[in-house]
Amino acid sequence: MESDERELYSVGEVAERLGLHVRTVRNYVRDGRLKAVRIGKQYRISRADFEALTSTPDSADSADSADSADGAGPAADGIPRGRHVEVSSIVQIESVSPESASRLSTLVTASVQAVRDTPDALRIQLVYDKERARLKIVILGGAADTAAVLNLLDDVLGPGNDLLPTEGWESDRA
Repeated sequence: MESDERELYSVGEVAERLGLHVRTVRNYVRDGRLKAVRIGKQYRISRADFEALTSTPDSADSADSADSADGAGPAADGIPRGRHVEVSSIVQIESVSPESASRLSTLVTASVQAVRDTPDALRIQLVYDKERARLKIVILGGAADTAAVLNLLDDVLGPGNDLLPTEGWESDRA
């Protein structure tokens, strides 16, 4: 009961309560998704900020009905369970010419920009390694939006689709 009355939590305690790795919680703090105060070399998270991360915007007004109706509120052990789902995916594409990498980067970026007004907008990072002819795409966001980007990539890169040439450009590299 003492831990429920505390006003500040360590990163480790928050990670344990959420069932996450400590690094994930630190990344939330660094990304600004979880507010924290740095005390010495450690972060401390207030109970209000912890609850803001774990609850949905409507749950504060109807906490009693959420607890009994669908189990979305705190579980029997008193630990809040949020409904936030975030997917992180890394797509690595080999044998990509610089021109194709640029085209694919533009396509993916434009598709993500189209749904920017959602509360959990996708975050995309693209890295092209010219020496290895490799494009890496890092996707962070909601499950449905991430799936849409992965389906787009599958459609563009799938068999029978020659939108991105795979032969002939390698001789130009040498």
